[in-house]
Amino acid sequence: MHQKTFATAAAVLLAAAPSAHAGMYTKKSPVLQVDSKSFDRLINKSNHTSIVEFYAPWCGHCQNLKPAYEKAATQLAGLAKVAAIDCDEEANKAFCGSMGVQGFPTLKIVRPGKKSGRPVVEDYQGARTASAIAEAVASKITNHVTRLTDKDFEKFLEGDKPKAILFTEKGTTSALLRSLAIDYLDVVSVAQARNKEKKVAEKFGIDKFPSFVLLPGEGKEPVVYSGELNKKDMLEFLKQAGEPNPDPAPAKKGGKKEKKDKKETKKEEKKKEAKKEEAKTENAEEENAEEAPKEEAPQDPLARLAMINIASTWDQLAEACFQPKSTTCVLVFVPSTPDSPGAGDAEKAVMSLTQLNTKYRDGHRQTFPFIAVPDMVEKIAPLKKDLGLTANVELIAVNARRKWWRQYSGDFSATDVEAWVDTIRMGEGEKKKLPASVIAAEEKKPAEEKVEPEAEAEAPPKEDNEHDEL
Repeated sequence: MHQKTFATAAAVLLAAAPSAHAGMYTKKSPVLQVDSKSFDRLINKSNHTSIVEFYAPWCGHCQNLKPAYEKAATQLAGLAKVAAIDCDEEANKAFCGSMGVQGFPTLKIVRPGKKSGRPVVEDYQGARTASAIAEAVASKITNHVTRLTDKDFEKFLEGDKPKAILFTEKGTTSALLRSLAIDYLDVVSVAQARNKEKKVAEKFGIDKFPSFVLLPGEGKEPVVYSGELNKKDMLEFLKQAGEPNPDPAPAKKGGKKEKKDKKETKKEEKKKEAKKEEAKTENAEEENAEEAPKEEAPQDPLARLAMINIASTWDQLAEACFQPKSTTCVLVFVPSTPDSPGAGDAEKAVMSLTQLNTKYRDGHRQTFPFIAVPDMVEKIAPLKKDLGLTANVELIAVNARRKWWRQYSGDFSATDVEAWVDTIRMGEGEKKKLPASVIAAEEKKPAEEKVEPEAEAEAPPKEDNEHDEL
């Protein structure tokens, strides 16, 4: 395969090149889009239980989850919050790190704690289906519903505070009733009585189950609800006794306590950022690849496509990927001529990497150098031999600085290659030790060889980006 073949592969992708996107969920989506600034107000300080997806738009698994997640959001509408935060946004990266996010997508259930603004957060470990997600979240909705029995119902009825009772044959408390109790917390006391509690039912003349009764208080007569058991209609019914709590609760203005809280929040954020930076230095699994330049797109359509680089010499490849301080490179070894065995796989692999590179470049996202290496390049044969690579087409990731490499196995489809690159970005997967023989080490050049040192002196120093990338 030669350079024209790569250009042909790039041209094929031109019409289908993915465009940049700000996030996976639009304003019309049932999923609530939050960010690092709104998370505390909309999620942490809410009385309702939430599930939050921490995602990155480039993540194939996140894209696959989207339909089920939106369906779960529809099923949980009015009962719990289904939210998402784009961790690939620069402003959200530190926050996602502070939440312990190490891979995408990560789902966390957030429910109110004993103290306001300090919720209980736990990882969701269930199946990634709409029904499983909805069921898990519904089971975590806080229960403020009082269970009435013939022995104690009189105590519940004391006082003039409005009350609502659901008479039912079921022994469990539904997510619907629990969510209503949350909406009317400290406004209307909500209770449930089973049909076997005869005295309670007789007191209100209930002979049909389920039945929902409102006691408005202040000496007013009980009112029996005649509509369907759904959140919207039942909320309207209860409004005759009082307005539901706003969610999220409006921020208090001007108080000293608010100023103090802001100072405390800033202190906590600084501490979290300091811990995160320390963790990056000590435990980072992977370096951040150089960020794609954000200059205006060039007019040349092939250049705009951000086609992957092609190594024409060993020195060029070694300079980029095999110096002692070189960070991660993704290399695809391909045959040099289009009629060589494996040329079809080579073109497929190059097209997949080109498509992925375009996706990152157009979205101004960070990525690794993607480099095609024809087998005609000197020293490639011994390099492949040292790594035990025998196929005509091989895809690997290599990090000379940390002395590891990983081999790709499987189909060269864009979806599979992207999933593999995702694991490298997250520092996941088993790595092999890179042989010392393949690193273009700090060999001492003979005194008479002055050409290469002069060339190195002209080259700009490489930046050392030593931190994780989400």
